[in-house]
Amino acid sequence: MNLKYTEQQQAFRAEIRQWLADNVPEQPLASFDTEEGFAQHRAWEAQLNAGRWGMVTWPEELGGRGCDLIEWLIFEEEYYRAGAPLRVNQNGIFLLGPTLMEFGSEAQKKRFLPSMATGEDVWCQGWSEPNAGSDMAAVRAKAELHSDPDGDSDGDYYVINGQKTWSTRAVWADWCFGMFRTDPESKRHQGLTFILVPMTAEGVTVRPIPQLDGLPGFAEIFFDNVKVPVDCRLGDEGAG
Repeated sequence: MNLKYTEQQQAFRAEIRQWLADNVPEQPLASFDTEEGFAQHRAWEAQLNAGRWGMVTWPEELGGRGCDLIEWLIFEEEYYRAGAPLRVNQNGIFLLGPTLMEFGSEAQKKRFLPSMATGEDVWCQGWSEPNAGSDMAAVRAKAELHSDPDGDSDGDYYVINGQKTWSTRAVWADWCFGMFRTDPESKRHQGLTFILVPMTAEGVTVRPIPQLDGLPGFAEIFFDNVKVPVDCRLGDEGAG
């Protein structure tokens, strides 16, 4: 077994080390649990993306570098060695991004991945619920499918009602991805659908949850007849 880095890997390390030395802010950014810090971290995501360092494991055609496991580990070593800022859009780039690549339509990839990569759209999660915790089998928030009676360009849509809690980054996030029960007769893990919800949609209310330091690192999200187009569904209905 050869435990030495190849010349290509060593060159990759040198490249990222130099870029970070040239670009990491001299002073730490404010906490991304503050409005000021959230904006600063969003700008850092854009800067990373401009240098093609935002999503090194993403395919090149989607804005990444197509890095393998060793290159990714080298990047992470250098990133933390340099004391670079934490990733405010980690829910999007690390969780939703790969899921979109696997299950999203081509239209959804083109619509959501570029703005996710730049930090233009920051994502929060809509999993946990007050009476379910993180148990997806106990999800009660529901989404009902409606057909547009006028047949205009809006097409079919879901109407979402319910509540999510402990949603990280939700206070200033632009979008939420979550699991909603689309079959009211379903039990446990059946009948759940993965839906992307704009946080600016009418009927969405966000209530911050203070941490021990007083900053709103989490939030509750309330959905009151929130209308979401069916093209915001990721994958098939009931196969969340």
